[in-house]
Amino acid sequence: MKTFLLKHWDRLRSSFWFIPSLMAGAAIALSFITVALDEEVTDRWLQSHGWAYTGGAEGASSLLSTVAASMIGIAGVVFSMTLVVLSLASSQLGPRLLRSFMRDTANQIVLGTFVATFVYCLLVLRTIRRVDEVAFVPHLSVTVGVLLALASLGVLIYFIHHVSVSIQADEVVARVGTELNQGIERLFPERNASGALPTDRTTRAETPPHFDRESLAIASRTDGYFQIVDLDALTRIAADSDLFFRLDHRPGAYVVKGRPLLKASPADRVTDDLASRANAAFVMGNQRTSSQDVEFAVHQLVEIAVRALSPGINDPFTAITCVDRLGSALCRLATRRMDAPQGIDDSGTLRVVVSAPTFRHLVDAAFDPIRQYARSSVGVTIRLLDTIAVIAGLAVRNEDRDALKRQAELIVDSARVELRESGDLREVEEHYRAACDSLAAALP
Repeated sequence: MKTFLLKHWDRLRSSFWFIPSLMAGAAIALSFITVALDEEVTDRWLQSHGWAYTGGAEGASSLLSTVAASMIGIAGVVFSMTLVVLSLASSQLGPRLLRSFMRDTANQIVLGTFVATFVYCLLVLRTIRRVDEVAFVPHLSVTVGVLLALASLGVLIYFIHHVSVSIQADEVVARVGTELNQGIERLFPERNASGALPTDRTTRAETPPHFDRESLAIASRTDGYFQIVDLDALTRIAADSDLFFRLDHRPGAYVVKGRPLLKASPADRVTDDLASRANAAFVMGNQRTSSQDVEFAVHQLVEIAVRALSPGINDPFTAITCVDRLGSALCRLATRRMDAPQGIDDSGTLRVVVSAPTFRHLVDAAFDPIRQYARSSVGVTIRLLDTIAVIAGLAVRNEDRDALKRQAELIVDSARVELRESGDLREVEEHYRAACDSLAAALP
């Protein structure tokens, strides 16, 4: 149930219909409330307040019709502008960033505001009537409709500003960088103990003896990207059958139907019903998400940087911005414990171990593609080395420093091959030495 809710909540957040639908529903409720109040409020009370609408039935009908028609027209313009932004983002920054734009709550609220105002005016309009020279004019409801129209005008101005800002490359990179940092905070909340080296518990070290010989692979029931695993549900399943589960796939991996999804030990306790329940604890999808996959956000920043370095765009400054955001995220990771997620039952018995990315894996995922595409870009090469120097000041694990040193060596080796100007190469080597000094200074 938890995985089901997480899966559909993520889909709702990435949709253009959910928030507008909620706002339209609220507008329907508001229309009934204001009309009901109109039937109880006398015209004399309304006329004693200058802010209320006091016109006749024809004027109210004309006013609400004008507001409703303009709102649905503006909603179409807003939708068209949103599609243009999505098209530009897809072509310039990468199609995988469309999800980030679609999850922008501001765009959803703007669209919902115009739809809600339209629905409200339409429902109030139907209550205006004239029978035997006696007219019913919902003065309060019409007044609320006018206020909603004025609010919608302010929202339109905000939307134009928001779209102009959100399409800027730096803003897009900052938004993806924030998503990456939030993922790190969520998946690796524990900080290193002060003055002590953290221990890195690995998946292999926690498995029971003879696990590989006594285990049975549980096959995936569907194809797709491994998005989310409900660790609590998987732990309960393992505890009920006195099993141990090991997940060799990390969130973000593509799993083929019929291929191993996880392994369970001992093998003689695995049944078809248990395999079905275990599969239900996983969320598979057509694309990767950042819910439990921190590497996905890294790849998004890398994609922006690589596209910026392509000959068709040739924008090294955007690539440098991506390197800065990646460096900020890796600085956070260097100060966090990166233990493999584990499921422990109520008795304290270890039941589930999930494969987790290592610091070296994420460093390589962040720097390898950019290094390969930035061989001839002096500015990006220097910024990569400077970023490594900054991360080195926070790295306390020997394997982390080794991963950073390896990247620094690969960067300077590429520069020695590609750069023809002796001055450029000399500057790169100076920054390389500075990075090496930072790595050496970080040694305990």
